[in-house]
This record gives sequence, structure tokens and C-alpha cells, in this order.
Amino acid sequence: MNRTSAPVDPSAPGLSASADAPASAAWEELVTAALLGTDRRTPPGCAPGPDAPGALLDAAAVETVRRRAGLRPARAAERPEPAPEDPRPALPAAAARRLAMLLADRPGAGAGRSRGTAPDLMELLPQWLATANTRGFAAPPQVLPALLDAARGRTDLRPAALTFAGPRAVWLARLNPDWRFALRATPGGGAALPDTGDTEKVRQLWQEGLFAERVALLAAIRARVPSAARELLAITWPTERAEDRLMFLDSLRTGLGPDDEPFLEQALADRSRNVRATAAELLSALPGSALAGRMAVRAGACVTVDQMRETPTIAVEAPRECDPGMERDGVVTKAPAGRGERSWWFGQLVEAAPLGTWPGRLGGRTPQEIVALPVADDWQGELHAAWCRAAVRQRDAEWARTLLGTPSASEAGGPGAVSLAERAKLLGTLGSAERAEWVAGFIAAHGLSEAFQLLGVCAVPWAAPLGRAVVDALNIARDAGSYPWSFSGVMGLAERCLDPGEAGRLDGLVAVPDEPEDASPGAGGYWAEAFQRLVTTLGLRAAMAEELGTL
Repeated sequence: MNRTSAPVDPSAPGLSASADAPASAAWEELVTAALLGTDRRTPPGCAPGPDAPGALLDAAAVETVRRRAGLRPARAAERPEPAPEDPRPALPAAAARRLAMLLADRPGAGAGRSRGTAPDLMELLPQWLATANTRGFAAPPQVLPALLDAARGRTDLRPAALTFAGPRAVWLARLNPDWRFALRATPGGGAALPDTGDTEKVRQLWQEGLFAERVALLAAIRARVPSAARELLAITWPTERAEDRLMFLDSLRTGLGPDDEPFLEQALADRSRNVRATAAELLSALPGSALAGRMAVRAGACVTVDQMRETPTIAVEAPRECDPGMERDGVVTKAPAGRGERSWWFGQLVEAAPLGTWPGRLGGRTPQEIVALPVADDWQGELHAAWCRAAVRQRDAEWARTLLGTPSASEAGGPGAVSLAERAKLLGTLGSAERAEWVAGFIAAHGLSEAFQLLGVCAVPWAAPLGRAVVDALNIARDAGSYPWSFSGVMGLAERCLDPGEAGRLDGLVAVPDEPEDASPGAGGYWAEAFQRLVTTLGLRAAMAEELGTL
């Protein structure tokens, strides 16, 4: 509204009602009149009509002056404590500039449109942070707000981002509620833990501290002296809440050993089902434990070799009931929907039995010979799946290797695992070089359409055989004339995981190829763009590594 008003007279009759009213009530009345409009709500102390809008603005001006003039100066807030010092070496200047560039590339820009050949900088940030943390650099103070904002929006960034930010992340989080996740993610909410050798202070914090402080304390002691952490836990175990007992018990996974068995055996009688199940899982990961021995007897009674057949065959007789002893040892009685009770109980027994049980039980055969035996009555899938879970739990590379089979085997024709999810877990038990070699063989035999889940468990950067297999498979897909969007997930992984040294092998793929007659229209151009983005990203990753001093 463009108008020229006469000077405001606070004593004017039309404003007397507003001026005499309490400040808060007068302002609320003016706000209400402005929201509803002067045609529907006459401003206080004014007559309805065409002059009402001007009177409303005049009254608001007078009330604003009165509100401001009536404010009393507040007491100055206490100055916050200085941020803690970060003793780590400063980030090189070039790397600091690179970090600022990565953080400035906000996600969501241009969503739904082609990225062209520009790298996705935010997807490179996790790798940059991992490298900087490995080198032990401190974060520049000026980038901390942007770094915490990025971690706020992406939970996968938080561990590396908070490690890089160091103690100042907690200091900032106490000043800005938007960053309170840093307090939750920091053991004890950033509180200083006592020296683990100070027995008196450790016991005091354990008995009187907040839950987060106690979890952090237990984890710190467990990492240094596993037996001391277990003894500390035993002090208050009977009086802890069930959910707290579960969290504390989970900390025993670090440094798990035979000395933990007596405590875990007692936990098998816990009143909480979840605590009992966790104790049983931990005990079954100790092949020499009494629970593992009991499970070996139960599972062995269910599996035999039928020598009466022309070809030796594994016969399975699943348990007919889940007795109290089985339940105490962690067997869950109720089967999931759509699952038979007997097969459910059987799978749990085999999964918890030491894999070393089977050669002696099945005629002295090796794992390879055992897995190759036929299984009667359609029990093969259940038996092999349980062996897969046992190999992952017990970190048994020999059994995992056997159950994986050769990478060229068909999806349903492998000797053991029949799903990619199981194969991915089994691959996790192997060394990084063997893992990469197996996945490279799988890609060479089956292509990329089923390889995404397997690529996710391979070490970064990819070993040379794996990188070559991925590039070759992408080249084959390009030559087939299909659009690259079906392989966008693998292409994204390649941008983050392919060794930058492989960029030279991509030079011939950035040009637009001649398209066959049956190719999708324009597919060649899209492929050239995708490969150009891959080459550009690899060059950027090489520069990042050089700036951080890792080349």
C-alpha cells in the first residue's frame, strides 16, 4: 500500500484505546485486525470505513515504539567456555580448500535432471573424510558449521565427520540444538571419562553415572582390559534394567573369549528373552563353549549320512519339539509366519553348532565333500542356509569359501548359498584380495545386473582385477545399445571405488560410439557422458589424495 500519512499523534482520539490497553493485548488486537482485514475487524479505537487501514498502520507504528521503549535491558549472558584445543596437525591449505568445495555442493540441486559430466561432490565427501582421519588431520575451525550441517542431513557421514571435527564438535553442539546429534553420538555426551586405571573413579561413575557415560566407560575398559569390563558389569548386573543389560552385554563382543563363558552361561537364565538370545549368540561364537557343545550334540542328532542309498546322501530328521533346554540355550520357540516349526528349530541348531562338528559326524569328510553331498527330502536349502549363517557367525573362511562355490556357478546351481545376500555375507569372512577376485569372476560370468550387492562388500579402492571386470562389463553393456540408467548404481560405485589409476583405460569410452540399428535412441551419447563423468571423478579423487599427502 503506497500512501503518505500525517505525523502520528499518540494522543489522537482514534488511538487512545490502543495506547491505554496493556502492551501485549493491544499488539494482539492489532495483529488480529491485520490478519482478518479491516473490512472484517475494525482496529481498536477506530471507526469503520475507508480510513481504517491507515489508522491500523498508524496504531501499529505507535505500538511498536511503545513496545521497544518499554524493554528493559537483559542481563548479559555468561560467556561460553573457550573451545577445546585440537592438538592434531593442521590440514594442508589445498586440502582445506577442497573440503570447502565438497561441503558447498549441496545435495538436491538439480534433482531429477541429468548431472552431465560434473562429479557428485557430496558422494566424495565420505572418502575424503576417511582419508583425512587416517592421516590424523584436524578440521579447520571455519568449516565446522558446514561439516556439522552436512552430517545432520546424512547419518552415514556422522561417524567420520565427528571424528574429523574432534572435540570442538561437542562444544558447538552444546551451543546449537540443530547439532545435538553430536552429543548423542559422542560416548557420554562428550563428558570426560576417568582414567581406566583409576579404580575408585571408575566404580563411582559406573554406579552413579548417566547411561551414556556408563556405556562409554564399559566400552573403553573392554577395549583395554576385557576381564576388567566383565567384572565391572557383574557388580551391578542383577539390578540393571533389561534394556540396559542387553546394551551392556552387547559390549562383550569386543574381545570375546573363553574367559567370558561363565558370565554368559549365567546370562542364559536371564528373565529377558532378548538378553538370553544375545548370550546364546555370543556363546555359539565360541566353538569351545559348553553351549556350542550342547548345540553340536542336538544338531548332530538331526543330520546323518544315509549309506543305504546308491549314493551317500545326507538325511535330516528335524526336532519334534523345542524342549526347555533348547529354549534356555537361545532357540526361539515360535516360528515366523509361513515357516514350519520343525525347520525353524532345526536351522537354529545347525547355525549354533561349531562347524568343526561336521567332518567327524559325517564320515571324516572335508567341508567340500560334505557340501557336495545330496540332501534328501528337500532339506538342502535349509541345511546349507544354516551352514552359511554358522560360517558368518564363526568367521570360518574355509566353510565360507566352500559354500560360496565358484563365481561362475549359476544362481541356483552353487553348492551352498543360493542368494546374493548370503553370498555377500560369506564374502565378508574372506580377505580383501580373495573377495575382490571372487566378485570379479562373478561379474565376468554373470554381468553387472546382480553384482551391486556383492560390490558393496569389497575393499576400496577396488583391486585391479575387480576394477577391470567392472569396466569391461560396463563396456559390454554400452555396446549392447541399452541406456546406462540401468547401471547407474554400479556407475556410482565405480566413481567412488575404482582405483584412480584405472582412468587411462577409460579414454576410449568417452567418445560417442556408433549406435547399432537396434540400439535405444541416444544411448551412445548418454554412455559417453557417464564415462566422462567417471573419468572426471577419478581425476578429482587422485587430486584429493595428493592434497592429503597419500600419493
